[in-house]
Amino acid sequence: MNNFKQLAKQVITIEQQAIQELQQFIDDNFARACQLMFNCTGRVIVIGMGKSGHIGGKIAATLASTGTPAFFVHPGEASHGDLGMITADDVVLSISNSGETTEVLAIVPVIRRIGAKLIAMSSNIHSTLAKLSDEHICIQVSQEACPLGLAPTSSTTAALVMGDALAVALLSAKGFTADDFALSHPGGSLGKRLLLRLSDIMHSGEHLPKVSTNALIKDALVEMSAKGLGMTTVIDEQGQLVGLFTDGDLRRVLSAKVDIHHDNIAAVMTLNPSTATAETLAAEALKIMEDEKINGLIIIDQQNRPIGAMNMQDLLKSGVL
Repeated sequence: MNNFKQLAKQVITIEQQAIQELQQFIDDNFARACQLMFNCTGRVIVIGMGKSGHIGGKIAATLASTGTPAFFVHPGEASHGDLGMITADDVVLSISNSGETTEVLAIVPVIRRIGAKLIAMSSNIHSTLAKLSDEHICIQVSQEACPLGLAPTSSTTAALVMGDALAVALLSAKGFTADDFALSHPGGSLGKRLLLRLSDIMHSGEHLPKVSTNALIKDALVEMSAKGLGMTTVIDEQGQLVGLFTDGDLRRVLSAKVDIHHDNIAAVMTLNPSTATAETLAAEALKIMEDEKINGLIIIDQQNRPIGAMNMQDLLKSGVL
């Protein structure tokens, strides 16, 4: 068992070293490759065989989800019709650790004839693939983590990390935003966190707890119980928000032995409660609530009139929390 742990730690150490070694290859070649992809008016086509192909698929997916349209083409399938997916407006990112992969080299002449730009990613700057490409990104590692030096381990990790470096560099250069990211991830929790606004989840209309400044504490409790949010807004004669009364305030009131049947809510409410607008992102609202250690938030309009309310349970139900 100890041998298992020792070997595992050795693998991680070797692959960490491989990643560190990549720093030297973030050079002018890398920058020019980024520029080619940035200027691309078509799509980035990623190709690779075997383990490089698996890595290529992930790189293509990362590029596509971060603002650089991309997809993966298997070099074997490319030779049997899929080359029709590549146009002169595209940039091809070809991954081959040796730079001599037969299936990859076989389609390079066609890529060149089509007129697409070619970026090679390999460990050998003198390889055939490197020489035939417009730009070459080196991903050389000093050793594989495999003790036999045969199974692609450190080399595939290096290719994956370099792919991430390309994607993030392009993301920044294109001014890609969180909202842009959410547009390609609308179905999951990422999309909900990034796109959901308080207008989508707030309690409004007759479901919004509301009492006037003239109300008694007992009236506020009735309103809180009826609306089930653990709080109620307090408004003035113009309908503007002047305060908030919550379950927490109630506990403090009872501890102070205030008469809930005769005392006015204005005397015990919380002044200047935290608010947000209907357009506020739910993720932003969550941060406000966490920072201020509160369980609910009031949504107001431009005239400071409460138009909605929400709490942590609403964020939980919506998938944001």
